[in-house]
Amino acid sequence: MCNSYKVLTSQNAAISVTDLTKRYGERNAVDHISFEVPRGTICGFVGPNGAGKTTTIRMLLGLVKPTTGAGTVLGEPLTHPERFLGKVGALIEGPAFYPALSGRENLKVLATLGNFPHDRVDQLLDQVGLLDRATSKYKTYSLGMKQRLGIAAALLPSPELLILDEPTNGLDPAGIQEVRELLGHLAGYGLTVLVSSHLLSEIEAIADDLVMLRHGKVLFSGQTKALLTAQQSTVIASSSNPHDLARLIEIAKNSGHQAQIVNESVHVIADAEFATNFNKAAFESGIILSSLVTARPTLEETFFELTSDN
Repeated sequence: MCNSYKVLTSQNAAISVTDLTKRYGERNAVDHISFEVPRGTICGFVGPNGAGKTTTIRMLLGLVKPTTGAGTVLGEPLTHPERFLGKVGALIEGPAFYPALSGRENLKVLATLGNFPHDRVDQLLDQVGLLDRATSKYKTYSLGMKQRLGIAAALLPSPELLILDEPTNGLDPAGIQEVRELLGHLAGYGLTVLVSSHLLSEIEAIADDLVMLRHGKVLFSGQTKALLTAQQSTVIASSSNPHDLARLIEIAKNSGHQAQIVNESVHVIADAEFATNFNKAAFESGIILSSLVTARPTLEETFFELTSDN
């Protein structure tokens, strides 16, 4: 049935899917999704648990056959994964290595099994920041180091596309920072990275593009910056005199804006242009603002707004 769908793809798409669906019994785990991942970008793949992220990734890797729909990976159809898997690196579960072997020895085992050149091992260890611990046993590595070694293993085939499913899962803040810096480093080489994560602050920091799923459907697909810029901004005003807050609320409402007091500041739903007028109106009312800033919702706030059942 996949052949009955026309894949709407561009030459610059590393991944392109059209009406991709995976059905288990009466339930659609993935429900007619369409999106593209531009080449040479880091694309965040986000959604609540059960949104269909892992199922989609497994279809992209040829591990699960779509029920309907079609797609391409690196220009090759999903129906022929043998044509593109040699150019794809993936880490879809926690990395599995021999605990008693060193990082270098583990990668050499994988290089032998995959018929990859051994001279890439030290290059990759250096690339992921583990060359100085190359001879240390895997069991002595921190969680962040283990994840970086897993990414090094995914890079053994010199892939054009790297797919990572929750690469920071279980990591402490230091480990998360290590992986974030590594992904930014890899993007500098022109590699396309599709990264699934529930840590939206990390996705916001590194992802050029974003695909957001909910209940197996695509809620948003496009540039991360475009999504955040489109969200309603908030003007936040503070005064050293707490009694001024109620008057600031009144000024905002008289201007036709919604406002409320949050953490001893007045939050007004308005764009940045309103801030100047708000400051002027406050001054004319005898209120000297101690701070006045305009803020847009973070990716996490936007995510919860878009995926809310309310």
